[in-house]
Amino acid sequence: MTEFGSAHAALADTYVGEDAVLTYARAQSARTGIRAIGPSGGACLRLLAAALDAKAVAEIGTGTGVSGVYLLRGMRPDGVLTTVDSEPVRQQFAREAYLAAGFAANRARFIPGRALDVLPRLADGQYDLVFCDGDPAESQSYLAESLRLLRPGGMVCFEGVFQEGRLAEPSHRDAQTHAVRELVRDVRESDDLLPALLPVSDGLLCAVKR
Repeated sequence: MTEFGSAHAALADTYVGEDAVLTYARAQSARTGIRAIGPSGGACLRLLAAALDAKAVAEIGTGTGVSGVYLLRGMRPDGVLTTVDSEPVRQQFAREAYLAAGFAANRARFIPGRALDVLPRLADGQYDLVFCDGDPAESQSYLAESLRLLRPGGMVCFEGVFQEGRLAEPSHRDAQTHAVRELVRDVRESDDLLPALLPVSDGLLCAVKR
């Protein structure tokens, strides 16, 4: 048995390191009061996008661009990130981060709006990776939309499934934690998915669509 504790998490977060673009985007995230994916989770997203040779990625929850920079750095040079967020101001921060990272404006498509209103307008089976970092209470709906959007062999990833420790604590029965527990169970039990729960950042649940 091995134990993944705080020291291991700190090592994972510092292993790759973050440049000035990511440091600034992360600071903007803190200023706006939202939590961005941690460095270890971001590095994992970059790795997965590269392994998939991803050309089309959909992101639920643009934030201030931290996860988007990681995704774009793993995608093909001609890849396009479609990113959805209900707050256009955050998307402007992300746009600035992508440009500062050296990505052309046409590498990202920004769609403002509520995810469950936007996702049905995206094309079936055309995405290599869907990254979900939106409202945890809507996770199961995100999963259903992701399965429609993904090509066979594509991957869906959910950030924050540990819920800062609440997922594993039976005493936490709030609606948000319950929804994430249902998501984790549904992904694990689905015959259409090959899943893994990765102990990076606040938990990264990933699954390949068979």
